[in-house]
Amino acid sequence: MATKINKIAIHPHIDCVRNICGGSPVIKGTRTTVRTIIKFYQAGFSIEDILRELPHLSPADVYDALAFYYDNKVIIDKDIQLNEDTSYWKNLISKK
Repeated sequence: MATKINKIAIHPHIDCVRNICGGSPVIKGTRTTVRTIIKFYQAGFSIEDILRELPHLSPADVYDALAFYYDNKVIIDKDIQLNEDTSYWKNLISKK
């Protein structure tokens, strides 16, 4: 992700590591991306529903992912869009 992440807000449950999920923001200690939480939420899942689907997460993890999203909405929306673009992934795979 080339765009800068908002470093002002503190998100203790979120991490961005280059070699984990391509550097996309994830719940610390997992490979669960913030975009995954947001896609569930945008699909109408409640916090409780998300926790049932992803039982390895805590309520604090999910709430922090939502807060992180609203602090970095443009970046996460771009990450969601990129990861839904099949032509991007086909092009990336064909380069290998």
